[in-house]
Order: sequence, then C-alpha cells, then structure tokens
Amino acid sequence: MAELIIHSEKIKENLKYLSYYFETHNIAWSLITKLFSGDKIFIKTILTEDIIEKIPSVGDSRLMSLRNIRAVYPDVKTIYINPSIAEHADDVVTYADISLNTSITTIEALNEAARKKNVIHKIIIMVELGDLREGINNEDILAFYKSVFNLSHIEVLGIGSNLGCLFGVAPTPENLMQLSLSKTLISEKFNTDLKFLSGGTSITLPLIENNLIPKEINHFRVGEAAFLGICPLDGKQFKELNTDTFELHANIIELQVKNVVPGGIINAAHSSETIHNNEKNNNVRSYKAILDFGLLDVSKSDIEAENSFLYVGATSDMFVIDLGENKEQYKLGDKIKFKLNYMAVVRLLNSKFIDKVYV
Repeated sequence: MAELIIHSEKIKENLKYLSYYFETHNIAWSLITKLFSGDKIFIKTILTEDIIEKIPSVGDSRLMSLRNIRAVYPDVKTIYINPSIAEHADDVVTYADISLNTSITTIEALNEAARKKNVIHKIIIMVELGDLREGINNEDILAFYKSVFNLSHIEVLGIGSNLGCLFGVAPTPENLMQLSLSKTLISEKFNTDLKFLSGGTSITLPLIENNLIPKEINHFRVGEAAFLGICPLDGKQFKELNTDTFELHANIIELQVKNVVPGGIINAAHSSETIHNNEKNNNVRSYKAILDFGLLDVSKSDIEAENSFLYVGATSDMFVIDLGENKEQYKLGDKIKFKLNYMAVVRLLNSKFIDKVYV
C-alpha cells in the first residue's frame, strides 16, 4: 500500500518557529489543524504538551476535530473557523471558546446555548473583503455589531477576514486597511475597543516581513505555513520553515515493456488520458510502471515526482508512469517518491487506502 510519510519533528520545528515569530511581532495566532481532521495520532504525535503550550489557540473547521483535541487537552483554547447555523449552537459552545460568525440568527442561538451553560462565548465577526468567501458586507458592519454586542452571553472579540482561499484575492495593505477602518468605526460608534483584528492567514505572512500589514492586524489563523512551510501566495518557503514535511511513497506493482500508443478503438467517453498518440510512435515501446494509488486518493495536478517521469494516466486506484528505457533500473516493488502540495496532503490524509507513517 502507498504511504504518506509525515515528518513529525520537522512539523514541530515549524510550530515552534511560528510561535517565536509571532511573539516577536506581538501578534496572537491560532494553529488551524483542519489538514489533519482531528486525527488522534496527529494529536498524540505532533500536538504534544511542549508544543501545545506554545500555541495560544487551536482552530478547526470541524467540530469533531475540536472535540478530539479537547479530549486530550481539556484546557486548550479552541476556535471554530466555519460559520455555523443555529441548530449547531450547543456543540459550538461546547467545543469552541471562540467562533467565526456571519449570521445574527446563529449568534443569538449561540447566546442562548452559552446562557444555558453559564459561560461567555466569544465571537469574531467575519467581513467580506473581496474573495467572496465567508463574511458580511463591509458596509453592514455597524448595524450587524449593534445587533449582537449587547447579548448577555456573547463577547465580540473582534472582526476578521479571509483572503486568498476561494478566488485567490491576495491580501494587500489596501484591503486589510478596510478591516482596520471598520474596527475604528466600531470603536468610535460604540465606545469600545475590540481585542482582535483577525486579518491574517498563511497567505498574509509576507506582508509582515515587508512591514505592509496595518498595525491593528493582531491575529493570524495559520495552517498551510505551519504544516508545509510555505506561503500560498507564491508557493515558496517562508523564512526558515521546513518544506519537506510530507512525501508520498508509492510502490511499483507492475513493470512491463509496453507500446507507447494504446491499441484498438479508443472509447470517446473514457476519462483516462493517453500520450504520444501520433503515427510516429505506433511501433515505439517503453517501460510502463503502475503505482498503487489513484484518483480516489489524490489528483495528479497536486503531486510532483522527485524524478522527471512521464505521466501516462490514472484510474481510481492506479497511477501509470512511463520510465522510458528505465535507465534507473527500477524493479517490481521499488518505491517512487512524490512531493505534495497542500491539497494533495489533505486528500491523502483522508484516504483510507493510504498508510499514514509518522517518522
């Protein structure tokens, strides 16, 4: 079975580095763990006590994940990062200290759930800044805040935004300044000082380095940089973070010399790919290797072989590459290694057909 290799110590080094980095810049941050979907082995192996004590809060988009983290660390501060609905208010209050919200109806339900538990639930109101993901329209922020800030068991901790996730709208000083101005308007209108301006994610990190982030932005929600060591704005390594944290090791389960061009009538409705489909290759043969993973596990566009093989095609459970003359002298049972992007890791971690190996 193909294996997803998870370099635990390198990820832990990233978490320690980010904790130090944000501390030196006087920025609070939340580690977003949705990559691992609350996996208990991940919690035991990577979120160890020496790591968790350095992280101000842990966030996730799945309540089940927060529940699993709370089962190990009952006192850890948790943040639910998906907008919720009223029907889930009890669970949100149970497993999250803080939640991101865009619905007055939901916040009222959270207030009632918190009242029943005799706790204060903290919220961050999300504001739309152009990426068309979660967030109320910027011009509605004052009316929205007025509707919820006096609820008995709700504390509005701050306002926030999400950029770069849906349509790739990049964070800039200009659009983040909109968030800062909204905070100023709320402060002046309601004579209050919001604690958090949560305008940062992994994609916003370069703005800190270039002194382009408004000084009011004081909270980041970071996942991709922590686990893969890169800034998704350009896909490059951020500072000294480790980028070789995940690898896919696939086994060669068949290795045969075969024709380059498929034989017979090609079914136009078939979704598989073909290569070299021209007359000059009709009599050409090369080594074809079949690997033990497929499209159910990961998309071809999200992985990159360490060696430059020619991609032939894939089915739901097989991946075929062309080794040419096989100068590397691969044999049956040998492993082919692949580098992975964020989406590849997400899918592989959630595939039941891939072994997860923590090293």
